[in-house]
Order: sequence, then structure tokens, then C-alpha cells
Amino acid sequence: MTCWFDGPLAAFDTGTTGVDVETDRIVSAALVVQDAAGAAVRVTRWLVSPGVPVPAAATGVHGLTDEHVQRHGRWPAPVMEEVGRSLAEQCAAARPLVVMNAPFDLTLLDRELRRHRAASLARYLEHVPLCVLDPRVLDRHLDRYRKGPRSLADLCAQYEVPLEGGHDVATDATAALEVVRAVGRRFAARLERLSAPELHTLQAVWHAAQARGLQAWFALNGSPEAVDPAWPLRPELPAAA
Repeated sequence: MTCWFDGPLAAFDTGTTGVDVETDRIVSAALVVQDAAGAAVRVTRWLVSPGVPVPAAATGVHGLTDEHVQRHGRWPAPVMEEVGRSLAEQCAAARPLVVMNAPFDLTLLDRELRRHRAASLARYLEHVPLCVLDPRVLDRHLDRYRKGPRSLADLCAQYEVPLEGGHDVATDATAALEVVRAVGRRFAARLERLSAPELHTLQAVWHAAQARGLQAWFALNGSPEAVDPAWPLRPELPAAA
């Protein structure tokens, strides 16, 4: 029987105007699909003209300038529709979706869908079960005492996964997918009896525990920074009175 980490997986990643899921915008996105470990990947890319300026700091991360996305990007509304439907298709095919730091990318997509399509991500997924594998959550739980940062680049180095091409969204999505496979193989004794949907449920619990621990660390060091325990999607903020 094929374990989930050797079977079909998809991966999703975004390039954005910043790191605030409530106000920033998607400028690029990629969906990578692989039918089995070692198989060729199929890549779908989107480039968006977000309707707001792309800050220089964001360009420094993903390399996309404001001029470039205005000239070559598409209007956000049809892109968000395509992305929402594409993720729903992966879920309908029972293909687990790899998303590095899922609460960021999936929440930002949800907000963009609400902004441009007047529909939540949950609406696109209402007839299909969402199954997410987040390499950051998995690694933090399974190797919790390892010191050091856990960015995608750090995880690639830890699990010996090549990461080339800077922060291109398709490259990053592919790398995240391979990290999840590598995590599965390294911790097979603890993971091989679990299905991907079971892991999805467990990761919500693990992430909440990780958030509580990080919040306690911030408090101990006098920082007011809040850590959201929701995973893989943050709830919509209540409207201002």
C-alpha cells in the first residue's frame, strides 16, 4: 500500500504585496501537481495586476515589479475565480494540498476571493473536503527540539531538498511539496499509519499548541505580538461597528 507521502500531492504558493493577510494582495500564484513521488510535475501559474502598488520590499522578495505586473498581470477577479476552482478540483480529486505556512496563503486567498468575487474560500470548497499538509507545522511537531529558523529555505537544507530560482512561486511550491515527502520518509515510523486527512486534523491541534507556546515565549520576553492559533485558515475579522 502506497503511503500518502509517496502518492499524489499538489502544492500551492503565492507572491504578495506584503505580509498582512487582511490588506495585502496576491500578485502571483502557482499550483503544482505531482501524481507520485519522483514523477514529473504539472505547473499552473497566475500573474496578477493587484490594483495597488507593489512595494519595493515585496519586489525584493519575489522579483516582480509594479511596472511588470501592471503590464503583464491579469485583473484579480478572474484569476481568483480560477485559483479557487483549481484548489477545489484538487480537493475533489482527494489530492492533499501542500501549503507552506498555510494560514498565510490560504487566508490571503480567502480575503482576495471575498474582495473580488464576494465569496469565501469555504464556498469554493463546500462540497469537497480540504486536506492540507503544512511542512512548517509538520516539522515543528516532529522535530520540535531542533534549534534554528524554519523558513522554506531552512527546511530544504534540513531535508536535503534542492531550492533553486529564488522565490519563484512555482519553485517554492515544488520545494515545499518535496519537503513534505522528505518529512514523511524521515518520520515514517510515526506517520505511515496515518492518512493525509487524519494528519490534516492533527495539524490543526499541533499548530494551536505551537501558537500557544510561541505566545507564551513572546509574553515572557515582553512582546505584545499575538499569534493566531487558527489553521489552516484564519477566521474573517468581525466588521468594525
